[in-house]
Amino acid sequence: MTSNYLKNAIVLGLLSAVGPFAIDMYLPALPSIATDLHASTAATQMTLTAFFVAIGICQLAYGPVSDMVGRKPPLYVGLALFTAGSVGCALAPNVAWLVAFRFVQGLGASAMMVIPRAIIRDLHTGVEATRLMSLVMLVFSISPILAPLTGSALIVPFGWRAVFVAVTVAAVLALMLLATVFPETRPVQDRIKVSVGGVLAGFGVLFRDWHFLGLTLIGGLGMASFFSFLASSSFVYIDHYGLTPTQYSMAFAANAIGFIGASQLAASLGARFGIPRVVLGAVTLHALFAVILLIATMLGADSFAVLVTLLFLSFAFLGLVIPSSMILALENHGPIAGIASALGGTLQMLAGGVMIAVVSQFFNGTSGPMVAAIALCACGALVASVLTLRGPHPAPQMAE
Repeated sequence: MTSNYLKNAIVLGLLSAVGPFAIDMYLPALPSIATDLHASTAATQMTLTAFFVAIGICQLAYGPVSDMVGRKPPLYVGLALFTAGSVGCALAPNVAWLVAFRFVQGLGASAMMVIPRAIIRDLHTGVEATRLMSLVMLVFSISPILAPLTGSALIVPFGWRAVFVAVTVAAVLALMLLATVFPETRPVQDRIKVSVGGVLAGFGVLFRDWHFLGLTLIGGLGMASFFSFLASSSFVYIDHYGLTPTQYSMAFAANAIGFIGASQLAASLGARFGIPRVVLGAVTLHALFAVILLIATMLGADSFAVLVTLLFLSFAFLGLVIPSSMILALENHGPIAGIASALGGTLQMLAGGVMIAVVSQFFNGTSGPMVAAIALCACGALVASVLTLRGPHPAPQMAE
């Protein structure tokens, strides 16, 4: 049992990391891409927006399809699309083509974002699901820790295009892993009827469940705060504070370590205090440190040390929010776990994509717009948590 538990965590974590690997490994390259392709900062940030929008929208297709035909076939399709997009990015002659191929990459990465969450719900619920989700995030954490360092190590000698060669190799390895060692977790008898009506009925259940929507909003705003950081951090750290790509990667990895370390406490804290209380407490502290950072920035504290320290603390508590809110959102929707994971993931990714677009429009070369966006999202998540988690709210069940 322990062996299968660990194997599931490793496989799901590596599959889940393919998409983020294409983000985190790519971040140190943003300034050099802008220079090489003669593109503006806003145009270069659009390569991130396109990726996130594609991930968000396509989850609406992958999730229901995985409920109908099983989890593995749509994962194969997603990995194939991701590989094709990665090759296109490596060969892109200008920023417009790079945006287009990043969109194709996102179409494929979407499958690896939505389906592993549904697989976790296939296997476990409650604290056990939170424990598996936390272990998946531990494996998944190789991306924000090692990917920026790997990316900067490739960029310096080989240029930014080498990043996309590397993620192509990662996608091929993930495809081999899926085909050889991971079983199907959605047996034929549990699959829903292949019909538009069945899918729409599933979405109808979720849109009537305000508790599910509230938890999705909590996670979505939390992720949007982190995406605001993703969109601007390389420009702020490298161009404003003068860090090298390698130094930026180390600073980025520090945030990831805080996020990951906290996420490993989610299951034990959830078992002791209850998952809703953990989410509410963690969101409160996430927002508190974000607001302190905003106030310090508004008062003129343009200090790299202050920025990194308060972001570390804020994102560490976000590490408790993301896995716990996901588990709570899927808890009462096992029969339509793929649809629920898809809708939740879509709304969350679209929130992140919107914030990236907003931050890029207000970016002025300093940390101010980034910090303001992070604080705004964190405070929104806190309000959503208070409104959603004040008492028990059982989700409606799927009609037969």
